[in-house]
Amino acid sequence: MDNIPLVSVIIPLYNKRPFVRRAVESVRKQTFTNWELIIVDDGSTDGSCSEIPGDDSRIRLIHQENKGPGAARNAGLARARGEYVAFLDADDEWLPFFLERGLNFFSKVKDNIATVSFGYDDPTSNYEQIVRMWDTRGVLNGVYELSNTTYPNFAVSLLAYMSPWSTMARKEIVKKYGGFFDRFRCVYAEDSHLWLKVLLNEKIGVSREKLVIFHREASNLSNNLQGPHPIAPFLLDPSSIFEHCPSEKRELLRKILAIFAKDTAILYSRYGFKTQANDLLERLCKDYKPKGYTKAFLFCHFSPILPHLRRLKRKLKYYL
Repeated sequence: MDNIPLVSVIIPLYNKRPFVRRAVESVRKQTFTNWELIIVDDGSTDGSCSEIPGDDSRIRLIHQENKGPGAARNAGLARARGEYVAFLDADDEWLPFFLERGLNFFSKVKDNIATVSFGYDDPTSNYEQIVRMWDTRGVLNGVYELSNTTYPNFAVSLLAYMSPWSTMARKEIVKKYGGFFDRFRCVYAEDSHLWLKVLLNEKIGVSREKLVIFHREASNLSNNLQGPHPIAPFLLDPSSIFEHCPSEKRELLRKILAIFAKDTAILYSRYGFKTQANDLLERLCKDYKPKGYTKAFLFCHFSPILPHLRRLKRKLKYYL
C-alpha cells in the first residue's frame, strides 16, 4: 500500500530552467520527509523539465498547456494527496526546516488555523530593512482573525505577508475557497484572490522566522515588465470576494479594496493610464477615501503628463 504523504508540495513551472533544480533540491533537503512534490509544467518551451530529477519517487511531473500560475497550482491541488499543501515557486527556495516548522505551528497552536506564513530573505534587498518593514506594519508572530473593527491597512499588510511561496495551508481550506484565480492566464495577484477570501473567513498564523529565499532577481515579471503590473483580478471584479465575505466584514472588505484601488490608481497614473486609474477610484473609493486618496486623485488628473515627467527625471539623473 502506498505511503500517503502528509504534505503535498506544488511547484508551478514555466520556463525556469536555470532555477528549478535549486527549488526542487530545497524540497528534497527538508528535514520533514513525508511529502510529495507535484511539479506542474505550464507549457514550458525552454527545456525546464529536463532539470527535474528522475530518481525520487516522491516527485511527480505533470504537463498542461500554458494557462498561468493559478491554473498550474490548481492542477497540482487537484492531484494532491496530503492533508496540507505548500506552494513553492520554481525560482525560489526553502530553508531545510520550512515544512517541519510549518507542521509544528499547526500542531502547537490551539486555534484551528487555516494557514501559516513564514519570513523570507531577498538577495536584492537588505534583510534588516525587510525586518523593519514588517515590524512597522505590525505583522508579528501570532494568530490573527479579522473582525469588523480591524484596521484596514493592517488587513492589507497581513494579506501582503501571505505569499504562496511562504505559506502552508490546510488543503481542505484552499479547496473550500476555490483555489487560485485561474482565468485569462492571470500572472498577477492570482494568489491574493484566494488568500483574501481565506483571511476574511479564517484564522491565519504568522511566523517571522526566516525560512524562504525569495529570488526577486529571477522573476520574469519583475525583470521584464515594461509598464505597470496587471490590475489584480479582485479589483477588476470583486464579486466573488464579496460572495465569500461574512456580512459583518463587508465594510472592512470595501475599505481593503479601496486601499488597493488607490495604490493601483497611483501606479497606473504614473504610466499615463488615466482611464484605468479613474475607473478604480470611481468604482472602489466612492464610499471610503483611504489615506493617500487625494494624491491618487491628483495623479489621475495629471496622468497624461506624468510619463513625460518620469522620462525627464531619468534623463536629469543620468546627466547629473
